[in-house]
Amino acid sequence: MSKKYDFITIGSATIDYFVESDQSIIASYSTMKTQFDLMCFRYGSKVEIDEFQRNIGGGGLNTAINFANLGFKTTTMAKMGSKDEIQGVIKKKLKEANVDTANVIQSESHMTGFSIILVSFQGDRTVLAHRGANGHIESKDIDYDIIKNSKWLYVAPLSGKSNRVLDDLAKFAKENDINLSINAGTTAIKKGEKYFSNIIKAAKILVLNKEEAQMLTGISVRPDTKCEKFSQCEIHPDVIAIHKKLRAGSNAIVIVTDGKNGVTAYDGKDFYKCGEFKAQVVSTLGAGDCFASTFTAAVEKFGYNIEKALEYASVNAAAVVEHFGAQEGFLSFDEIQRKLDINPDFKAVKVKNETR
Repeated sequence: MSKKYDFITIGSATIDYFVESDQSIIASYSTMKTQFDLMCFRYGSKVEIDEFQRNIGGGGLNTAINFANLGFKTTTMAKMGSKDEIQGVIKKKLKEANVDTANVIQSESHMTGFSIILVSFQGDRTVLAHRGANGHIESKDIDYDIIKNSKWLYVAPLSGKSNRVLDDLAKFAKENDINLSINAGTTAIKKGEKYFSNIIKAAKILVLNKEEAQMLTGISVRPDTKCEKFSQCEIHPDVIAIHKKLRAGSNAIVIVTDGKNGVTAYDGKDFYKCGEFKAQVVSTLGAGDCFASTFTAAVEKFGYNIEKALEYASVNAAAVVEHFGAQEGFLSFDEIQRKLDINPDFKAVKVKNETR
């Protein structure tokens, strides 16, 4: 008889090496069609490191530890190398966090993934990632009986060849009426809207950031300086169009995150909006994993109360960015509620019909 879990996560497992230097330079690059920032160091220079830490990370682990911290029986099907010392460090940390490691997938031919994370003085980061075993999850590695007996399957972004299992996972979830929550990654999104529409149809919750949502739908969010009201109680019409296109033909709650601009949600009937919960940013790494998994956990705990789930997810994600590691700031449900109690003006809102 397979064990029963509240949440099973599938995604990456890494050791993250955090490197922070005040000598980093932030340079902005603009053209007529695009704008982005670069983190730079003087070429050929010797750069002093101000802070250095080593933590476990990756979407599969970050979310598993968060679910466990929120009180749910959790396991992960992340893939790691069987012959390196890193997997031992990761398993030890998972056990300390009350995550069952019995379903960790081990690779005989690939090492455990790792990342070097360059943190700027502004708190943002650039990640140098080696996928390792993370890019080689295969359908034969996955125990589908355990998934069938569990309440939720949470799929974090999958890299490399591992994306091939997303089809099988979505099909299995749909055929067996399994609650599926997906935090999509760019590798899957690049396969196109037609491919991804089948994945969305199997999901109960889909979480994308704004850049990913624009890429998937082909809809760009046009700047509109005339409409400051969009930052208060309304939603930009292009964001509404993105939500409607993503949800077409599915029953998923669609979430689109937009950093400092907060988050929007659509359940097929109503739109919702929630601002960013104030935080002193140290590092943004792991905030997305924390938001998506906390939202999913709150949906399970509070019975699809979307406004409450958005508030809880925003508070927990804000706690994570105030710490250097991706899991250091995780809060319990009670701790999140206490923060909401002392910040009564922080509310998610259901957007009025006429703003659609």
